Amino acid sequence: MKRAARPLLALCCCLLPLAASAGYGERPEVRHFIEQLVARHNFDRTWLAGLFQRLEPRPQVLAAIRRPAERLPWYRYRAIFLTSQRIKAGVAFLRRHAGVLARAQERYGVPAEVIVAILGVETFYGRHQGRHPVLASLATLAFDYPPRSRFFRGELEQFLLLVREEGLDPAAATGSYAGAMGLPQFIASSFRHYAVDFDQDGRRDIWNNPADAIGSIAHYLHRHGWRPGALVAVPAQLQGTAALHHATQHQALPPRQRLAELVRQGITPAEPLPGDARVTLLALAGEQQEEYWLTLHNFYVITRYNHSPLYAMAVYQLGQAIAEEADNRRGKLEP
Repeated sequence: MKRAARPLLALCCCLLPLAASAGYGERPEVRHFIEQLVARHNFDRTWLAGLFQRLEPRPQVLAAIRRPAERLPWYRYRAIFLTSQRIKAGVAFLRRHAGVLARAQERYGVPAEVIVAILGVETFYGRHQGRHPVLASLATLAFDYPPRSRFFRGELEQFLLLVREEGLDPAAATGSYAGAMGLPQFIASSFRHYAVDFDQDGRRDIWNNPADAIGSIAHYLHRHGWRPGALVAVPAQLQGTAALHHATQHQALPPRQRLAELVRQGITPAEPLPGDARVTLLALAGEQQEEYWLTLHNFYVITRYNHSPLYAMAVYQLGQAIAEEADNRRGKLEP
């Protein structure tokens, strides 16, 4: 009996990896999720079951979400996005789509360089939109990443609603490891709430249509409270350490501190601000020493796109660099 058991044990061991990688449709929690979608949104049960049966966990997605770039120190994170190539490509995009950007700025109040910078940080102006199958990525994070499973189950539900509404093939959509899609890298819920058909061709196409991507970003920031003409961030100098307990590094905080109070504690803004202005003191790790910034409401609005202050600062500085380079080139062309 012991000799007979050895081949059986070996066979079982060989089958374990196959069982672990079986389609999601076999798992009880997925079946429950399917039933919820049927009850809430009148999805076809058979269609959903077939869809999930063909899906398997993607280990590369789990590996990627555990090492986000936003964990880098600021000076290394900045070096990824503030490059001459990205600035020059941003100026070219700014010029190529000047009319659409001007229309978006007029309608939503968001400066063209901020819109372009978001596209630059997210996808290098559409060059790198991600190659992960969105459906499989979201399923992996929804059912095999416990720290954020609730969030990603919500996004998986939103994605299935999205593809039904837009008439898309759920298996064909590609994006980031976290399910972000298109030139602006919208997650499914953001697409459903904020994507716009900016060229009025009857489709909201953020994958191939720069006009829709531009309008959608501007609409997103507008809906999150962008204040036209208001400052985003101002460099600051720190004298002493009294104000340091106010500083944030990795958390996006609404601007609630009164500037006058920080000034009394040794903070000096690089340009004048009203004493009653509400700000957040941001400390960023420079290569040689800490950088200090006073961030305002519009900076916080950018963090609604991505909650990392490093992301918002990269967008702000890239946008400033693009605008400055565009002005320099324009000046050289003038007689």
